[in-house]
Amino acid sequence: MNPALEHLHPYPFEKLRALFAGVTPAADKSPIALSIGEPKHASPAFVAQALADNLAQLAVYPTTAGLPALRQQIARWAERRFALGDNGLNADTQVLPVNGTREALFAFTQTIIDNRPSDALVVSPNPFYQIYEGAALLAGVQPHYLACHAEHGFIPDFSAVPADIWQRCQLLFLCSPGNPTGAVIPSSTLQQLIALADQYDFVIASDECYSELYFDEAAPPVGLLQACAELGRTDFARCVVFHSLSKRSNLPGLRSGFVAGDASLLQAFLRYRTYHGCAMPIASQLASIAAWNDEAHVLANRDLYRAKFDAVLAILQPVLDVERPDASFYLWPRTPISDTEFARRLYAAEHVTVVPGSYLSREVNGDNPGAQRVRLALVAPLAECIEAAQRIRRFVESLA
Repeated sequence: MNPALEHLHPYPFEKLRALFAGVTPAADKSPIALSIGEPKHASPAFVAQALADNLAQLAVYPTTAGLPALRQQIARWAERRFALGDNGLNADTQVLPVNGTREALFAFTQTIIDNRPSDALVVSPNPFYQIYEGAALLAGVQPHYLACHAEHGFIPDFSAVPADIWQRCQLLFLCSPGNPTGAVIPSSTLQQLIALADQYDFVIASDECYSELYFDEAAPPVGLLQACAELGRTDFARCVVFHSLSKRSNLPGLRSGFVAGDASLLQAFLRYRTYHGCAMPIASQLASIAAWNDEAHVLANRDLYRAKFDAVLAILQPVLDVERPDASFYLWPRTPISDTEFARRLYAAEHVTVVPGSYLSREVNGDNPGAQRVRLALVAPLAECIEAAQRIRRFVESLA
């Protein structure tokens, strides 16, 4: 067996099951899960139709590089969305379709990391999407965590990172908008990180799968490639971004996304993926073309989330320390008691499931940035989110 498997932490939901062991929630209340970030809005009907219309393609082996038409559609979407210019992305060399960002984030790490230096690091925000950590450990290097605290807008204080950490860093993970905080890293900070990547020769992998869930139509979240373009770096050297249809288009089951950026990195990643055997089925690719080509359903999706945030925050802000995030579909409130006790007692009293923040982060030098916070995923329908918020408020008021 691969000995690195022994270093993997239990997944947050495994910890949550253990936390709830022996707890019997109130029988008179229906269960409401705010724990898993799985979109529950309806998937676009035209995407399902595109799948149905192309089932004959199941008899054809797909190529790892994907259909040229899909790569072209992705490139044009990214150019429009992130102001990359008319020829900002080369669809043949700077775009690669993938089976969702989770698979791609893990596999990209295996491609990039050289674990021969015993002190090599993968640097990530803390709290974080656990794939970053697992990918580092299974690549044979150690993760290094940068705390995301409220006083820095839930963005790591990159200026406080010692030079020796940057020297050992091979891969820097960013998550913007952040999971679970919803914080968006500004372009100025991204440009500073690009300069550090040049100086210390590391790769930046920006997980941007929540980029299309935001509140102000006039100010969408900036992306890493956009920051490159503002610097005139059309080769996107040392930079790659990860995007998905899961949150943008309510298509988590389609397992469709893309990686874009530095052509030399994507060439190596394509070689790895060819051996890995993870080509996207052609029917899924054709359905993805339809999804990336339409913005009307994305606008409607944002409207649904705005309504939920407005309603839930109106209920919770009088009793909890909670703010509207920059983007994403998460709330990250501070709890009046420990986050694990809060989650367990809330489940018992109100049959509402939330994730303790400490399960989404790691303690470093006595500091766990997720401690005494919980993550609420506002993915359920509006009425269910309102009901969950009312139950949480009743529970918080009972603590007083």
